[in-house]
Amino acid sequence: MKNNSVKKLALAGIFCAVAVVGSLFSFPVLGSRCAPVQHMVNILCAVLLGPGWGIVVAFAASLLRNLLGLGSLMAFPGSMCGALLCGIVFWKTKNLPATLCGEVLGTGILGGLLAYPIATLFMGVDAAAVAFYAYIIPFLISTVGGSLLAGLLVLALQKAGALSRMQSAMGN
Repeated sequence: MKNNSVKKLALAGIFCAVAVVGSLFSFPVLGSRCAPVQHMVNILCAVLLGPGWGIVVAFAASLLRNLLGLGSLMAFPGSMCGALLCGIVFWKTKNLPATLCGEVLGTGILGGLLAYPIATLFMGVDAAAVAFYAYIIPFLISTVGGSLLAGLLVLALQKAGALSRMQSAMGN
């Protein structure tokens, strides 16, 4: 039991580092910085660690990205909602396409909607200048790209037989 916790903590740290370094490969879309690597990490966390660890990794990566000047407060709602939803979907179904859709819906729709109050309350964005749904499109662009990357990576790991070994090593 303790050994699995240490393995999960180590893998969560690696995923957090990948998400932070991966944010260097971001691009601006309509007032948001799209970081598709974070969404790939969310799905890998869902498949290998579970929803709780996914939320922790998403929060830690968002915090580090903000502290390092690599992201904005928009990183929190998008990454954490996506990690939660795709983690729950994979935990309940073990279905990769459904998990990818969970990430897209969690980040793109829920995270996009939650970004609006954060932008208006904490970032000084004028509510009249941005529509309630304005963050959904950039979040969707980012998460679809990252979800496709993750889907390809997970399928490659499955085909090679590595995914089941990785999951059993994590105690899943």
